[in-house]
Amino acid sequence: MAKKSWIERDKRKRATVKKYAAIRAELKAKKDYVGLAKLPRDASPVRVVNRCKVTGRRHSYLRKFGVSRLTFREMALAGQIPGLTKASW
Repeated sequence: MAKKSWIERDKRKRATVKKYAAIRAELKAKKDYVGLAKLPRDASPVRVVNRCKVTGRRHSYLRKFGVSRLTFREMALAGQIPGLTKASW
């Protein structure tokens, strides 16, 4: 489980990206790179990290399901992901 501070920091970054999205698009259209540089560093969408919705883990994140591979496996085996069955041959 990730520390709460990391999860909260990521939430704050997502809010900042959303807040400055229109301004960034406008400055990019004008090619005003000096204005872009004056925006907060966390306003860039590149700084947002995908995290598991259950544990907050950032590595081995599965975009389609929004969880890490470990959580995905646990949920799949418990039958919590609809339409997913364990392969057997």
